[in-house]
Amino acid sequence: MKAVGFNTPRDITDPHALEDIQLARPEPGPRDLLVAVEAVSVNPIDTKVRQRPLSGEQYKVAGYDAAGRVEAVGAEVRDFKPGDQVWYAGTINRQGSNAQFHCVDERIAAHKPDSLGMQEAAAMPLTTLTAWEGLEDQLGLTPNNAKGKTLLVIGGAGGVGSMATQIAARHLGMMVIATAGRTESAQWCSAMGAAYTVDYREGLVEPVRALGIKQVDAIFLAQAPDPYWQDASELVAPFGGIVAIVDALGPLDLNLLKPKSVRFAWESMFTHSLSGRDMERQGDILTRAARLVDSGLLETTLSEGLGAINAANLREAHRRIESGNTIGKLVLAGWDK
Repeated sequence: MKAVGFNTPRDITDPHALEDIQLARPEPGPRDLLVAVEAVSVNPIDTKVRQRPLSGEQYKVAGYDAAGRVEAVGAEVRDFKPGDQVWYAGTINRQGSNAQFHCVDERIAAHKPDSLGMQEAAAMPLTTLTAWEGLEDQLGLTPNNAKGKTLLVIGGAGGVGSMATQIAARHLGMMVIATAGRTESAQWCSAMGAAYTVDYREGLVEPVRALGIKQVDAIFLAQAPDPYWQDASELVAPFGGIVAIVDALGPLDLNLLKPKSVRFAWESMFTHSLSGRDMERQGDILTRAARLVDSGLLETTLSEGLGAINAANLREAHRRIESGNTIGKLVLAGWDK
């Protein structure tokens, strides 16, 4: 089968940073779906995995977001059958989704929203899981307790920030303030449901307070937290919460949060699959998200399609992700003949 992989870390300008390769078609394990992949999207984690040294000389296939059709199922699969259309975000400790056929545990997959095509669906799983888990599992925000509260999303125009904004504003009923450094980013954040946008280059405290908002109930840090930590610690309300998804560059002063009894949590959507704990949670989230998409409450964050799934197009997607200027999600669909 066709796949795109790498065998050593290289700069993305190197034509061998990602290569078109041939691999044997995988065999599904007892709980696996064998998926014929029709579309994938690219996340910052893809670029980070590509830069990690590998043991041995075998190729690593990256890619996590995927949408496709079930080709075959393992002996113990209960909820899917061949022909089903699915979406999922995979796991970091198996081969990735940049392949014509991919095995994924049924517990972290779900039936694709009926209202979305494969490209539109592939843009959403990893960011939806990250945002949903960050808001609900880490910060304890639900439709029953979050309505009317205020959320500050730092990194509002990115993939995760876009989904955190949508879920918070449209599903949880929160007022969302999103950071954006460019006009087009601010327009995107508003389209995702942000009530206000602020330019992070001017700091966070004064721009937020200029809106008449002294403190916010929760903060979703979708960027490296270090440049924003002081301001975030000042803006978060007593008994509020901060969740972060990007590694800190250095130690964070958690003592700043103690006087206000603020909750701080890390979120990584791969924790369920890496630990094997409560893996069904992710299939459940994607099933619930699919219903919200089909009801018109949530929408795809696809911003641009880059063509077929091949090494050249994936290198371009990685290059753009590494530039730090992407809005929404980049998606590739179909395979070269």
